[in-house]
Amino acid sequence: MEGVTQDVSLWSDYDIYLFKQGSHFRLYEKMGSHLMDVDGKRGTYFSVWAPNARAVSVMGDFNGWAKCSHYLKARDDGSGVWEGFIPGLPEGVRYKYHILSMYNGYEVDKGDPYAFLCETPPKTASVVYDLSYSWKDEAWMKERASRNSLKSPISIYEVHLGSWRRVPEEGNRFLTYREMANYLPKYVKEMGFTHVEFLPVMEHPFYGSWGYQITGYFAPTSRYGNPADFMYLIDRLHQEGIGVILDWVPSHFPGDEQGLVYFDGTHLYEHADPRKGFHPDWKSYIFNYGRHEVRSFLISSARFWFDKYHIDGIRVDAVASMLYLDYSRKEGEWIPNEYGGKENLEAIYFIKRLNEVIYGDFPDVQTIAEESTAWPMVTRPTYIGGLGFGMKWNMGWMHDTLHYMSLDPIYRKYHHNQLTFSIWYAFNENFMLPLSHDEVVHGKGSLLSKMPGDDWQRFANLRLLFGYMFTHPGKKLLFMGEEFGQWSEWNHDASLDWHLLQHPFHEGVSRWVRDLNGLYSSERALHEYDHDPRGFEWSDFSDWEQSVIAYLRKDGDDVLLIVCNFTPVPRFDYKVGVPREGFWKEVLNSDAVEYGGSGLGNMGGSSSINAPFHNWPHHLSLTLPPLGTVIFKHEKTDSRKV
Repeated sequence: MEGVTQDVSLWSDYDIYLFKQGSHFRLYEKMGSHLMDVDGKRGTYFSVWAPNARAVSVMGDFNGWAKCSHYLKARDDGSGVWEGFIPGLPEGVRYKYHILSMYNGYEVDKGDPYAFLCETPPKTASVVYDLSYSWKDEAWMKERASRNSLKSPISIYEVHLGSWRRVPEEGNRFLTYREMANYLPKYVKEMGFTHVEFLPVMEHPFYGSWGYQITGYFAPTSRYGNPADFMYLIDRLHQEGIGVILDWVPSHFPGDEQGLVYFDGTHLYEHADPRKGFHPDWKSYIFNYGRHEVRSFLISSARFWFDKYHIDGIRVDAVASMLYLDYSRKEGEWIPNEYGGKENLEAIYFIKRLNEVIYGDFPDVQTIAEESTAWPMVTRPTYIGGLGFGMKWNMGWMHDTLHYMSLDPIYRKYHHNQLTFSIWYAFNENFMLPLSHDEVVHGKGSLLSKMPGDDWQRFANLRLLFGYMFTHPGKKLLFMGEEFGQWSEWNHDASLDWHLLQHPFHEGVSRWVRDLNGLYSSERALHEYDHDPRGFEWSDFSDWEQSVIAYLRKDGDDVLLIVCNFTPVPRFDYKVGVPREGFWKEVLNSDAVEYGGSGLGNMGGSSSINAPFHNWPHHLSLTLPPLGTVIFKHEKTDSRKV
């Protein structure tokens, strides 16, 4: 093997300027390992940031993992970038950087922070890889602006790749990306979801972290295949008209030696002071958002997945932990900002810049914040003081609703405000309603197991919950397995319990979710004004005694009436005020026999009675099934007379 050619560079002076300014957002084109031709010789160029290193060398398969044979050269511009070209080094070679620090004689073997592929854990080397791929999703890319619009239906199926489906005949192994491509797109399409969201796919050493402890911010985990395989999965989803959202974690990173921590013998990526640089809950390290080069690294990572993998959105994890310096810390365990406050000004600037860059370069995508506090204007533009996200998870709705639904119906009337409160703030942000993985782990049980009553009531409650969720303002997210009423808590080491679909109750829940998705997508009244108060109006929120709520979803022309009965007591001749006279067709009923219900309903609909009720000029006399959601649509002409 030849030595290192040290006069080869992918960096221009302008690149270096942008990097130092924290404004280089395509670092994946400069950093890391890149196959290229130099003077007629094919080989691999390496570039790594280690400003406090005395020496940096490349070690790997090609040199017997020798630490002192292939040295990179430090640039003379003060950037801290080391680089070099090794002729004859092909794709697939495993490598690490051996770093000798300027301080304390510290030396360490590091994976490449910008690697496109890593060895399958527990192995830790980086792998030289060419990202070229021939995409076949042109049709999707042309139309995705409308599919990702805030006025479009967005119903997300949240998936953990390692436990959606497994192969029990072969040692319970994972499906590969390409095997997933044979099953997942078809299933998601059949169920009527518009998007999938993958729990973090970026390389992570500990499988049990579900991907939330990332070491490879530019590499999909090799547990399921290589980057081309993952691109193929996204490609197939796009070809079926399904958008793809990735969970992304810029809030913290693990302390594995081969990762980012103490990279060059100094706290390079993380804050040196543990009061700012170490997360006590997750035993992980916090990025130094004020460091320009770190900001370039993170925004480049986010941009990379849009650029190279054609993704349609990112969900940014744990935003609250980034915004507040005192997050999960006691008095004396945190450092105030320069004004004495608890807001992390550096992180706020980073978040705003992130959203400006992503929307500036990819205006047809979405960024989504997992933010659990009352921080204002999370989904408002940065030019008016907002954080600039497209959407925000409505954690308040999720917690209030699940607490309410877990109560025995006899007590629900005393907690009626937990249902109605969410509308008070429903339009303050562009909300997404999540029933996510976080709610079905760590002893919390599945959604079905949270429901009270006997088995029939549990399934009825679950259908009621989904009916309420899919008609409440806001985009939707449902974690895998809940769409058919999985009994057991999610286990990342096992497949979903697909055999349950053989049982009528479970199949009924699945059919109900599929039909709800269909209605949500087809009825503009249910999605076009998800983030606009003009699309919602109460018919009656005051019947706490009977635990019934009734509300309207509107798009200007069409009007839908939703009535939810949160008790197992059927209601007959139940009066609900409506704004229009005529026939209101019953379009969906969670108590229908095909969903596992008792079959109680309104014989296709109800004609209005020309007498005011609840401040409305007309009313309906309805039958409300037990623990049921009933959805009506006003017909402009009485179809019975046609």
